[in-house]
Amino acid sequence: MAAITAGMVMELRQATGLGMMECKKALTETDGDFKAAEELLRIKSGAKASKAASRVTAEGVVGAFITADGKAGAVAEVNCETDFVAKNDDFVAFSKNVAETIAKANPADVEALLNLAIINGSGSVEETRKALVMKLGENVTIRRMARYATTDGKLASYLHGSRIGVLLNYTGGDETLGRDLAMHIAASKPKSVDASGVNPEDIATERRIAIEKAKEAGKPEAMLEKIAEGTVQKFLKDVTLLGQVFVKAEDGKQTIEQLLKSKGASVVGFQMFVVGEGIEKVKEDYAAEVAATIAAIKKD
Repeated sequence: MAAITAGMVMELRQATGLGMMECKKALTETDGDFKAAEELLRIKSGAKASKAASRVTAEGVVGAFITADGKAGAVAEVNCETDFVAKNDDFVAFSKNVAETIAKANPADVEALLNLAIINGSGSVEETRKALVMKLGENVTIRRMARYATTDGKLASYLHGSRIGVLLNYTGGDETLGRDLAMHIAASKPKSVDASGVNPEDIATERRIAIEKAKEAGKPEAMLEKIAEGTVQKFLKDVTLLGQVFVKAEDGKQTIEQLLKSKGASVVGFQMFVVGEGIEKVKEDYAAEVAATIAAIKKD
């Protein structure tokens, strides 16, 4: 059997981006044949990606991209298992390339996206994802995506760090207005542009709670509906973009609706992604994990 040197392992690691132990094992299995070891690791990458697929991915980043002509843009949430990997340069680059691929290729959904050739890379999006899983040792998923295209409007995007991403479709105004609006959305997190986009069940819940509170406070029956309506209107101002007070309003009172009117602008739509939103995170018991590892080593 050929001797496996540290230099051989390092060379294979540099070629594949995989861990030292994985590279050494592959070289051992292939009797030091570099090309065969590299091929073996590539073959195993799909199996490793499949094995990792069951693990929860609640960390990650939001990637955003707008084409040079400003007519198409996309935002995508790409997830991983740990915050450490979310900061990895290759993972961050993957999320940006995914967003650019969506903006330029216009896939119907995530499933269709996976089969497309990834921009700024080689192979398909899915092949690139699997290779990244193999390299990083964590599950990587593309959770959701959104794309806007416009012929006579404008697009703006904003990333708050890497965990909150906004894509805005608007008309009128300038680039500064677009960025300010996108930043406002990231900060204030409206549910929709106006009341028409708010879930009717949410409105009904607010109305019901308001009536019950008024009853407990001893308010007259005749006033209940009026009180409830006032509560609902306040709720709608809080959760709709047009009703919210602009975060940069100099007087502390100007609403987004008033701001848009003063600029001769309007908002067609927006999409905001917050990393891990709605995903139930699994609490790890690291002490138990370490104890189990030590016990396994002693047993061997």
